[in-house]
Amino acid sequence: MADFLAEVERRAFKQALFAVRDESHALDIVQDAMLRLAEKYAGRPSGELPLLFQRILQNAIRDFFRRQKVRSLWTTPVSSLLSGDDAEERDPLETLEVESNSASSLQPAAQLERAQLFAFIEKALENLPHRQRQAFLLRYWEEMDVAEAAKIMGCSEGSVKTHCSRATHALALALRKQGIKL
Repeated sequence: MADFLAEVERRAFKQALFAVRDESHALDIVQDAMLRLAEKYAGRPSGELPLLFQRILQNAIRDFFRRQKVRSLWTTPVSSLLSGDDAEERDPLETLEVESNSASSLQPAAQLERAQLFAFIEKALENLPHRQRQAFLLRYWEEMDVAEAAKIMGCSEGSVKTHCSRATHALALALRKQGIKL
């Protein structure tokens, strides 16, 4: 269980951060999801843990939004949704796997260009509607198949395909508008 949680913590944080757009809330959501998994499903086979965890994480994100909706009826909403640039620890999803023949041989200009590209893609992901972002992250970042993503999202496989298609088209359009060709 500990190995599994260590393996997914950064990706889970990134998913929660994209969803709630607040670092401290994202950390709380991931921590709650990990605790729920450990408390209720510690005896389950390790093969079942990824789907269970993703479902728990998505439910925790939904719970967060429900609580926010109730709180906003009684309080003024906080305007600072995005946090600053903290570079304490990097997410492996933010870096490219370097080929063995080009290790550290990238010119500074190329490194800067890649960093800017990843920052732009991350910003474009934040601008996607919630369900499209959720489907895109589950399918392409978490590398889940359509059935797994549908089970986690609580919708049909066709809906996952539709959300993924719309997300990829929106991201491609945003990249093209910036003159970026992949």
